[in-house]
Amino acid sequence: MAKNVKTIPATLNRFTSVPKTAVTKRKVCAYARVSTDHEEQLTSYAAQVDYYTNYIKNHSEWEFVKVYSDEGVTGCNTKHRIGFAQMVADALDGKIDILTAY
Repeated sequence: MAKNVKTIPATLNRFTSVPKTAVTKRKVCAYARVSTDHEEQLTSYAAQVDYYTNYIKNHSEWEFVKVYSDEGVTGCNTKHRIGFAQMVADALDGKIDILTAY
């Protein structure tokens, strides 16, 4: 092996092109959904939103984006899941780094 080989460490994150020394918060969102409009499901929905809002905000290295949601919509397809579609669009636009979901 050659003795004159010098390794030069990377200075940019290979996935984000952000300098490795930069301190950046990860943009985090959550997705909450219930499939029926029964009272117990609506309570579950409110609990999901509350839980994930607090969960994200309690991580100092994260920046809270929002809780995307759909109420009373079937999980069989995404056709009527407006909140889900908006979340995907925002993720593709780089507005979200991490998704938390139940």
